[in-house]
Amino acid sequence: GAGRGKTVETASGTLEVTTVFDLLAAQLGVWTGDTAEVPPGDYPRDYEDAKAYTPAWQEAVTGVARRDAIRVAREFADNAAKTRGKSMIFLGAGTNHWYHSDTTYRAILNLTTLCGCQGVNGGGWAHYVGQEKVRPQAAWAQLAFGLDWRRPPRQQNGTSFYYFATDQWRYDTLDLEALRSPIAEGIATPRHPADCNALAARLGWLPSYPQFDRNPLVLCREAQERGADSDEEIVADVVNRIQRGDLQFAIHDPDHPASFPRVLFLWRANLLGASGKGHEYFLKHLLGCENAVFNTDSPLRPKTVQWRDPAPEGKLDLLVTSELRMSTSALYADVALPAAGWYEMHDLSTTDMHPFIHPFNPAVDPPWQSRTNWEQFKTIAERFSALAAKHLGVRKDLVATPLMHDSPGEIAQAEVRDWARGEVDAVAGKTLPVLTVVERDFPNTYKMMTALGPLAADPGLGSKGVAWKAEEEYGELKQILGTITAEGISIGMPSLETAKQAAEAILKLAPETNGPTAVKSWKAVEKKTGRSLTHLSIERRNDRFSFADISAQPRKIITSPIWSGIETEDRRYSPFVINVEEKVPFRTLTGRAQIYQDHPWMRAFGEALPLYRPPLDMQALGTTRMERAPAQELVLNYLTPHSKWSIHSSYSDTLTMLTLFRGGEAIWINNDDAASIDIRDNDWVECFNVNGVVVAKAVVSHRIPPGKAFMYHAQERLINTPGSKLSRQRGGTHNSVTRIVVKPTHMIGAYAQLSYGFNYYGPIGSQRDEVVVVRKAGEVDWYED
Repeated sequence: GAGRGKTVETASGTLEVTTVFDLLAAQLGVWTGDTAEVPPGDYPRDYEDAKAYTPAWQEAVTGVARRDAIRVAREFADNAAKTRGKSMIFLGAGTNHWYHSDTTYRAILNLTTLCGCQGVNGGGWAHYVGQEKVRPQAAWAQLAFGLDWRRPPRQQNGTSFYYFATDQWRYDTLDLEALRSPIAEGIATPRHPADCNALAARLGWLPSYPQFDRNPLVLCREAQERGADSDEEIVADVVNRIQRGDLQFAIHDPDHPASFPRVLFLWRANLLGASGKGHEYFLKHLLGCENAVFNTDSPLRPKTVQWRDPAPEGKLDLLVTSELRMSTSALYADVALPAAGWYEMHDLSTTDMHPFIHPFNPAVDPPWQSRTNWEQFKTIAERFSALAAKHLGVRKDLVATPLMHDSPGEIAQAEVRDWARGEVDAVAGKTLPVLTVVERDFPNTYKMMTALGPLAADPGLGSKGVAWKAEEEYGELKQILGTITAEGISIGMPSLETAKQAAEAILKLAPETNGPTAVKSWKAVEKKTGRSLTHLSIERRNDRFSFADISAQPRKIITSPIWSGIETEDRRYSPFVINVEEKVPFRTLTGRAQIYQDHPWMRAFGEALPLYRPPLDMQALGTTRMERAPAQELVLNYLTPHSKWSIHSSYSDTLTMLTLFRGGEAIWINNDDAASIDIRDNDWVECFNVNGVVVAKAVVSHRIPPGKAFMYHAQERLINTPGSKLSRQRGGTHNSVTRIVVKPTHMIGAYAQLSYGFNYYGPIGSQRDEVVVVRKAGEVDWYED
């Protein structure tokens, strides 16, 4: 219904066209037609008309008075106009944890884009999550993923991996038909989220490991036995087997023993005590130990994912964690390797928000049996290499990787065409994942880990579609680090025997910390864009940071094409500045900040344009449907914000942190909600649903909105965890009542910016839609006998 539609004559007939702005305005109920008078129909008459998206309409949804919404909107836009875009929206982790987080996120981006705030210092979108994004990313990735020796790596989004590995897909009651747009006709989408993820894996949208129902080492050997003489012929042989149907993707049968993850190695990640949504499912299906899962198999069954009865329990053979402390993950691990702390090792500290490169220097040696992670991995690599010489040798491996963002594969699939249904041929890198044969020199693993491999020099390194060779830097590193003198595969190469040498290598290879490399990397972008860009770092072409330099004083990073901000002595990082000021195209289908997403799945779910979508109705999905004794109880929306009394939102079990508040697990609830079921401040409460149960002290406060329960995250099974009457076990963690729920639009791939990138784009483990039952626990049992 926008007023500026036009018709265009084409060879196939007359097409009606309009602008994206008019489509957006029409969806928001804003008339943009040629007449001043709003036409009859669905358009609201004014801001007081409670039709979709007016200030009056939002009041009933958000509780924000319409006049306050109007005032903030006008002041935001007025300030943007007067300051040329210096209006900013801060958002954090909370946005990302709702099921429909992407539509909320896009609405925020639209607001800053429409007001001309993107790419402006002091304006735009400030995403205060993601401190793990390493500034010297391209250089760090060389060492972190072994790219200097073998490419490509296997990397998977954790949400999808654990959704299947912990069998949470078996409990999924979300029929996606309920989320489809009523006007989306002729666009097929699966009804079960597991089927969506399986389709995404076989079409190359998402990674999925293990890859196939056959060991990839065996696949290569069998292809060679059938006469495949080259890597290309091995890939062709595998594609033929996939097309014929005698080779299946493992994701189609995740509960087959061949698909089990057998060994899980946690490196400084508290999976079981902090990050793993659906904690009790991890205990039941992955570890096979005591758990409090009350849930039963969902009546909604996938059509392309094999269902096996009974569900397997205890898939893992070995759980190893390298940890600073006795966390929940360490408590459950088969092997806990005591790791050195921040002040006991050499390392680099960088984030995407802070402009300086900081060093870690050991104040003391690692105490007792603890060792640095670098030394731990070296020891493991050395022992593995010795065993591999006997058991593995040199083997060919087949690696399946998705059609990555910033690669040619990101524009491979304009439509959803499934080779498994005969709609298109199976073609590696087009309608299938990219298939690459990689030679694994297993006996030389240790030697490769402790030397910088030749691929760092040529073909070089890069990230986000930018690449350059590093022969000069490689030669300089031989002088800085010394070279390997022992006979073998790495002789004469730069040494990486210590963590400090690894840090030096990163500083030398990264454009953010090495001026000549920065200039070189910008020249690579100039060739792609035709724009003059080396001026962005030319003034710092003589800056070369060493570890000694940053130890003497943290150094400000150099503007790099890996990031979209310009950083100088008088400017701080702000996203998209390079795109706006230097006219480097955005990494989207249109090359612009893109509001309309026309992928078939986006249109099928009505999300081509961002729209308001309420939280999932978890009660209707059965999350409170469980047997229990009658009692006074509340059903509350369960939120797990970043912890307030802890170090870096994760470590709350130090004495200092514990004495700042109540010294153990706590759940915050509204004072009126609490009074309605006779809960007083500091009473023990049970908080539960079909996913599990957690027992904690009640913090009763008027600051909590009615209908909500807060439990700050990273509260673990460590301190003050009494028994639960429901489970007859100790009362869980903050994630005992959560479950992974995945959204299909996060799985889209091979569609420009809607393409997978490691730690960049993919399904999220939403849990803020979840609801819990809260009741007074009474006298608790500590199981002291």
